[in-house]
Amino acid sequence: MTDKLSQLKTMTDVVADTGDIEAIRRFTPMDATTNPSLLLKAAALPHYQDILLKAKERAHSDGGSSSEQLAACCDHFAVAVGTEILDIVPGRVSTEVDARLSFDREATIARAHRLIALYEEAGISRDRILIKTASTWEGISAARQLEKDGIQCNLTLLFGFAQAQACADAGVFLISPFVGRILDWYKANTDLVVSSGEDDPGVQSVRRIYDYYKQHEYATVVMGASFRNCGEIEALAGCDRLTISPALLEELANDHGDLPQKLSSDNANSEDAKSTLSEASFRLAVNEDAMATEKLAEGIRNFVADQRRLETLVSEL
Repeated sequence: MTDKLSQLKTMTDVVADTGDIEAIRRFTPMDATTNPSLLLKAAALPHYQDILLKAKERAHSDGGSSSEQLAACCDHFAVAVGTEILDIVPGRVSTEVDARLSFDREATIARAHRLIALYEEAGISRDRILIKTASTWEGISAARQLEKDGIQCNLTLLFGFAQAQACADAGVFLISPFVGRILDWYKANTDLVVSSGEDDPGVQSVRRIYDYYKQHEYATVVMGASFRNCGEIEALAGCDRLTISPALLEELANDHGDLPQKLSSDNANSEDAKSTLSEASFRLAVNEDAMATEKLAEGIRNFVADQRRLETLVSEL
């Protein structure tokens, strides 16, 4: 019997959740995703030192204040890493807008256009890029406009069903509902005992979103993310896409057990009626979901912190 990673690839598009070039070469995913935390890790690797220096030189030549140059350097570095990844994967790379813009629609749109322009300067067409932004109301609103502008988006830090509803209504290309971080919250705040992937609240969240999208014929791609173990991945086999860390890709590649398909658009059965949320109803729904509220805020804070650490690293070069 083939390994579970090979089996998974027959029913789900596998995406590498890393900026590690060697890991991407080894596991041959269709796409790859990056974020400020992954870029910070990449910046510490010897392989990326010259790339980071060149990014700083380009940002300096762009001019502007010191803070503007730091932001520009991080954008140049993100695009350089993304460009290198695209030499390996056949599909797309996701590049994230500065998390400090998560509540600024217009600034998010402007930064997304700048990232796309940098990719196009590097000879990469926009159909190979997904712009990532947090699933705040402002981030989703920005993505609605970016999709109209021909820039496809990946909405990340998605924890609650209301976020998924709003993303589908906005016509975004792809969402990244988080699995492991949902489980983290329930372990920290409830007495929930999870014995398998079937019992995992993060898995159940993604399944609910998947069934809602398929039953109501939304085109938005569902890409499960943030896994804590292979049981969560196996419980979502058949999902449109799954973005997986190198450690868990390795574990799947070394396991030769049977991997049954769990999700299929043919068997989607949602109890949720199709609905469109206003800004007020969206904010209320997210506010009423303590897990989604807390994990969204925490995720933005952590990405902002890693963005600042990356800028500090750049400034000390």
